Amino acid sequence: MDPTATGPALLEQLPPPLPAARIIALNQPKADPHTTRAYTWEGWEFEAPPGVFLPGATSRMIHERLLDGRIEVRGRRYGAMGAGLGVEAVAAGVRGAREIYAMDIHAESVETAARHYRRLVGDREGTDFVPVVGDMFDGLAPEVRLDVITFNPPAVSQRVSDDPAVVRNVCAGAPLVARFFHRIRDRDLLADGGEVFLVVSNTADLRTIVRDALEQGFTAEIDHLHDWQDGVLTFLFRLTRGARS
Repeated sequence: MDPTATGPALLEQLPPPLPAARIIALNQPKADPHTTRAYTWEGWEFEAPPGVFLPGATSRMIHERLLDGRIEVRGRRYGAMGAGLGVEAVAAGVRGAREIYAMDIHAESVETAARHYRRLVGDREGTDFVPVVGDMFDGLAPEVRLDVITFNPPAVSQRVSDDPAVVRNVCAGAPLVARFFHRIRDRDLLADGGEVFLVVSNTADLRTIVRDALEQGFTAEIDHLHDWQDGVLTFLFRLTRGARS
């Protein structure tokens, strides 16, 4: 695989989804999502109330890069799509983002992210934290434009459970990601030089997801590729739009 490929060349080399049975086996919940769970990262303690997504290794690919600056948010307007537990917001606050929008369709997740942000980051001069409940970007004020957006979508291509909480957090599939790209384009959400970082693996339909991005005018490149040595390949894509890249 050529890690520098973009556009159609990138699309052509992306792997197909893993076999359905393998995808379902890999994505069984490791804990009951309707219980209160604990999560620790970088010495920070987080409590996940029932229904709130518990981050895994793919989420940490974003968390680590926000904190160390490989995904640079210092002095920038940052949107965490799928705020969940709030780890992205905390990392961005510690890093020194100018504005942090913690967005989720799940109100309890936004409340949880806000609670953890207040406790672990608190008020910082030059940084504004904005909790946003809504479908995709619906809760954002019309004038908001973002420099950085991250998303670890529930893009798994097989239905792994009939539990609505699991579906919302794991296996909504490629159509959800297509709506994500559409909303960014239709609302002109990316500022000049803006970047989108998207985590998705071959448990999802990678080719459909990247094709949708290209059709919406994004340029896609591989920022990082992780091979878990079990058949799963996880891609961190960096996407930009037109001349703004």
